[in-house]
Amino acid sequence: MSKSEKLTSAIAKSIASGGSVFDIAELAYFLGEQVTPKLNKFLSDCVKKGTLIRVAKGIYTSSITPPDLSKALFNVAKKLRADFFNYISLESQLSHTGDISQITMDRLTIMTKGRKGEFDTVYGIVEFIHTKKTLAQLENDVYFDFDIKMFRASTSRAIADLKACRRNTHMLEKS
Repeated sequence: MSKSEKLTSAIAKSIASGGSVFDIAELAYFLGEQVTPKLNKFLSDCVKKGTLIRVAKGIYTSSITPPDLSKALFNVAKKLRADFFNYISLESQLSHTGDISQITMDRLTIMTKGRKGEFDTVYGIVEFIHTKKTLAQLENDVYFDFDIKMFRASTSRAIADLKACRRNTHMLEKS
């Protein structure tokens, strides 16, 4: 079995058990290798051949078995800031709860304990906004959404975040 076939097989097994978006470390694990320039070259070749899709720097999906599009951006976001506490807030959460009439399409706004940043991916834009709030300050204002396997802000927390970030509050349906 070639290295490419081994990777495709491992990805297919992972997808069958719920995986769909992979970082370099996971792909290296599938192949029983270390993350090296040689592996990066191999993954780059897989992208050129069309076996993999590079979603963002160091993040990939399979072109043969792509992720569920309704959850792809959430899965990418989890990989981009995997080492930090994150929760969906601001416009994305307020759209989800119906507190703003606009539907956020192809954009996900997330509060993070990590660095701020904006990532333009093949599935849309993920915007991370740093929060200085402690986990203790947030624990009663967030809940876990089992469908997307991420935390979400309560409506009051999302509005407070919107105001703290000095973002547009004119779109709020309720004051």
